[in-house]
Amino acid sequence: MNDNSSAFNSAEYDEKIRQTLPYYEDFFAQIISTVKACRQPPKSWLDVGCGTGKAAEYVLKSFDLERFVFCDNSEEMLNIARERFAAANTEFCLSDVRELDFRNEFDVVTAVQVNHYFKGAERECAVRKCFEALKPNGIFISFENFAPNSESVQKLYLDRWKSFQLEQGRSPEQCGEHIGRYGREYFPITLSEQLQLMKDCGFRAAEILWLSYMQAGFFGIK
Repeated sequence: MNDNSSAFNSAEYDEKIRQTLPYYEDFFAQIISTVKACRQPPKSWLDVGCGTGKAAEYVLKSFDLERFVFCDNSEEMLNIARERFAAANTEFCLSDVRELDFRNEFDVVTAVQVNHYFKGAERECAVRKCFEALKPNGIFISFENFAPNSESVQKLYLDRWKSFQLEQGRSPEQCGEHIGRYGREYFPITLSEQLQLMKDCGFRAAEILWLSYMQAGFFGIK
């Protein structure tokens, strides 16, 4: 795979996500502004579920990092990220988040649209692994699909989300297939359940960072 093909593949992949997730680019802008507001600039960063390296596009031009680790369970995605961002301060880790073995190594850990693919104890394991990877006082930022508190609101939110995807040019069949994955292929939990989970995993502070449609950003401090 050459540079042109990897660039094309990453752009095509990210465009499909933009058609699916409202305000997708804003996820990363929120991450950057939040980390910039912290007293100490980060020197080490782990991005879990890095995909083609979307977070790195923002992070590596915003901070002077000594270490940025790309982590994904897809070798194909990791290879694309490697071709785009190989440098002295970057590392590439092929791993499921539930099998990470980092301990007290990072100032920041990010996980964008990753942990909602797990249920129950597996989800707790994934969040705990992110917690363990952080240094004391390190920060964890995740973006996840969330579940409304009532079924009537859930239907309204899903219909609204489907309308967004139609407006972005996806076919009715594509939209219906994606919306049908809710609760079957990814498993959203409520906002309060997510915050409690983070506290149960050891975070001394856990807050909602951002919210729109059926996506939310969460912020935790170790």
